[in-house]
Amino acid sequence: MATCLLYNHSESRPARFYRIELAMNLFDEVSLLREWGVKGGKGCSTIHIFGNLRDASVAADRHRHRMLKRGYDRA
Repeated sequence: MATCLLYNHSESRPARFYRIELAMNLFDEVSLLREWGVKGGKGCSTIHIFGNLRDASVAADRHRHRMLKRGYDRA
């Protein structure tokens, strides 16, 4: 449905990524998938389930804004 991919290219640390994805699941709910880690390595992930798209979008925007404040950018 929608994906946002952010990178953090710090001079002192390896390049990191943060991915946020919204998708409908089989039970008519919206899944918010978050993945993060070192670019090129195995990352971590978590899934949050929401009853409607609005709540999922608000949560995704909240995570995106938090990562932008921490120095991540779109490329």
